[in-house]
Amino acid sequence: MSVNKAYSADQNGEAPTTSAGTSNGSTTNLPAHLQRQIVATEQTHLKASTKQAYFADEKITIPQTDRVGFSWHKLWAFTGPGFLMSIAYLDPGNIESDLQSGAIAKYKILWVLLWATILGLLMQRLAARLGVVTGLHLAEMCYRQYKKLPRLILWVMIEIAIIGSDMQEVIGTAIAIYLLSNKFVPLWLGTLITIVDTFTFLFLDKYGLRKLEFLFGVLITIMAVTFGYEYIVSAPDQMEVIKGMFIPWCKDCNSRVLLQAVGVVGAVIMPHNLYLHSALVKSRDIDRRQPARVREANYYFFIEASVALFVSFIINLFVVAVFAHGMYGQTNNDVLEVCQNRSMYEDAKNSFVDNNNGNDLIDADLYKGGLFLGCTFGAAAMFIWGIGILAAGQSSTMTGTYAGQFSMEGFLNLQWPRWRRVLFTRLIAIVPTFLLAFFSRMEDLTNMNDILNAVMSLQLPGNKVVSVLLTMIVIGVNLYFVINQVEALNVTGVILAVVCVFAILYLLFNLYLVIHMAACMGNRFLTNSQVRE
Repeated sequence: MSVNKAYSADQNGEAPTTSAGTSNGSTTNLPAHLQRQIVATEQTHLKASTKQAYFADEKITIPQTDRVGFSWHKLWAFTGPGFLMSIAYLDPGNIESDLQSGAIAKYKILWVLLWATILGLLMQRLAARLGVVTGLHLAEMCYRQYKKLPRLILWVMIEIAIIGSDMQEVIGTAIAIYLLSNKFVPLWLGTLITIVDTFTFLFLDKYGLRKLEFLFGVLITIMAVTFGYEYIVSAPDQMEVIKGMFIPWCKDCNSRVLLQAVGVVGAVIMPHNLYLHSALVKSRDIDRRQPARVREANYYFFIEASVALFVSFIINLFVVAVFAHGMYGQTNNDVLEVCQNRSMYEDAKNSFVDNNNGNDLIDADLYKGGLFLGCTFGAAAMFIWGIGILAAGQSSTMTGTYAGQFSMEGFLNLQWPRWRRVLFTRLIAIVPTFLLAFFSRMEDLTNMNDILNAVMSLQLPGNKVVSVLLTMIVIGVNLYFVINQVEALNVTGVILAVVCVFAILYLLFNLYLVIHMAACMGNRFLTNSQVRE
């Protein structure tokens, strides 16, 4: 990527003259037969700025001062995109992974959560820098850099990731509504409610970008307060928590704990979040013709992302510690004994079922987590847990919808009106989610969460912005997790053959992306070989 090209790219919706012969580089005003003949580059402006999914009507102006050095005023102006991005680290899928981590491994793999968050920060920094330097988000850059077939494959992969994430988020929200309504609202109806209120909240940006960002800030605050309350009332051993965070060791850990550690990485690093963050930073009015302004934006966006992910890590830490303290090593019968004098005893008896003479350990999920807290600390703790899950699900559902819109408008260069893109994006994800909620039992949703994490893990490596080292680490972790999920499902015969073929194609596609990335990053050997051919 040429930084010099990026500085001359479209500023305030404009682009320089290109070989297309237009004064601003836009292809949208040309006849259709001429648009098809144009090869898009980094400087080609493909769509009108008014059609973008987010910040369509306004951009946040960055104050300019004579003061040298750090400015709180400027940091406040840049604050917003990083916190919206961090919500993907706090979705119901992550919360469920946290409580399972605590129940299975106690505090032993807290350090995995810490380093997964740091790894996520490095990847998010690269995504944000792409948006700042080029003025293009990741999907738009893929449109310019890849041929049609690999570009469509990447789009399908990211849509699968968004669908998988959205299923976790919507079902998590429906479970929260089920808990808060005392089982009055079934899962399928909670799913429909989530769809309606998501549409409502998404159009709040019509009242101002800052108001929408404030709403997300409120939802993050609710999660911090509610899960922080659970942390305080459960009172875990603080020294054990600190040891778990900073000592990278897992004494006496079995394969189940190892698999959970791998699952933590898959749950924290969300593939569509890279596309989302690279687009959100475009909401700030940055003069990319001035290198100093670009460096300043990268600096403040990195600070904001660091703070946002630190907050998300603390919230995840609260959840892990609460269930590590209360659920680790506990059997279903242990919970039932605690629940005997509680109003939720009948619900607990149906959920904490023992089939092994009192030796079955708890198979934790969001609903059982709420029941456990209610039995242990009272009904208030259960309802506060439900409020936290509701905030997590609602906020992540909205950001997931934005990610879907960015993906579609970038990969496909769609010229649809915003309402149509929102509707289409939601329908892609909501239809399978509703069917799952309607036909599944509460007990089936925990295993579904593991499968969805495995599916989303496969979508991550297809990002040009990720360096080779990070890509190799993530691919290795993801493949280990997926292989274990396939083994757990006892896949055999024709289905196993299909899985193996898909795995080979997946690895070959990633090899193509790595080679393409190496060429684009200036590998002279590969580039010269292409020229000679």
